[in-house]
Amino acid sequence: MASYLQEMVDHMVSVTTNDGRNFVGVLKGYDQCINIILDDSFERIYSPKDDVQVVDLGLYIVRGDNIALIGEVEPNIKQHTQGDTARAEPMKPVTH
Repeated sequence: MASYLQEMVDHMVSVTTNDGRNFVGVLKGYDQCINIILDDSFERIYSPKDDVQVVDLGLYIVRGDNIALIGEVEPNIKQHTQGDTARAEPMKPVTH
């Protein structure tokens, strides 16, 4: 996992947590426990009744034991997310 993360440092990534939250930001670093640091980050909040909400977070740390999925995304994803009218049920927690 660590070598995979090294390739994504300074790239825009999407992180899905075990509780179903979705964070997007520039991966700035990580440690041996896969705790990650995201810069210029935001959270995408989905709802079945409302459009996608974007909450700016800035510099944000996500604990490694709470990460279910990490993947690289387009650098301009925030522009695509704002004004997104997609509606969806919030993700259910991930079980291992």
